[in-house]
Parts: sequence; C-alpha cells; structure tokens
Amino acid sequence: MAKFDDIVADFSFLDDWDERYKYLIDLGRTLPPYPEEKRDAAHKVKGCASQVWLDPRRVEARLEFFGDSDAHIVKGLVAVLLALYSGKTPRDILEIDASAAMAPLDLSSHLTPQRSNGVAAMVARIRAIAEAALKE
Repeated sequence: MAKFDDIVADFSFLDDWDERYKYLIDLGRTLPPYPEEKRDAAHKVKGCASQVWLDPRRVEARLEFFGDSDAHIVKGLVAVLLALYSGKTPRDILEIDASAAMAPLDLSSHLTPQRSNGVAAMVARIRAIAEAALKE
C-alpha cells in the first residue's frame, strides 16, 4: 500500500484531474482483497452514497485498517485514508487533522458533495474506532 506522503507527491506531479481520478482508481486497485464476511452492517460506513466497509484490527499498540468500496473512485479515496491512518496508534490517529493533511490533494473542490460527505463519514468512523480503542 502506498504511503500518504508518496500519494501527496504523486498528486502534485499530475496536472489534470482526469489523471488524478485515474490515479485514485489505481490506488483503489492496490488495496488487499476485502473479506466477504466483513461486508456487513457492522463494518459498513454510514453516510456514504457508495457502499464502503472498514475493518479495523489492532496490531500491538497500533490500528491497521482495511477497507473497500463498490465504487472505483471511492475505493481510491478509501486507499488514501488508509494510507493516512493505518499503522498509527489511536492517539496519533486522533491528533491527525484530516482536512489539513488532505488539503494538498485539493479533493474538496473536485469531489461531488456526496463523495465529500462520504470522506467525512469515513474519517469520523476511523476517529470513533480510535476513540473506542483508547478506552480499551
């Protein structure tokens, strides 16, 4: 899976949004296969127009996230968020300002309102998982 800083760097080299959308789709294709048994209500992200599933797993003190979507561009957005959050401690996750971190990608001005809401819903879900992990 790509590192978040590499995604930001790659985005800066792509001049037009057709290329950036293709790159997002390619990022989504790099996600590991998502298990069918995790495509359930417990793992589904509410607030997304597309179907999105997130599966958090604790690995020692860190959270690893796995995800999928039934829409190609949204699957790429899942990959971006997993690159931003996966492998970090719950406290580190809660300290990340997703809007600031993702600002260089300029997604907000190029995504539909539904996709922007979906990204916000995914971020909220990841933060809720991190908050719950802190209480364990």
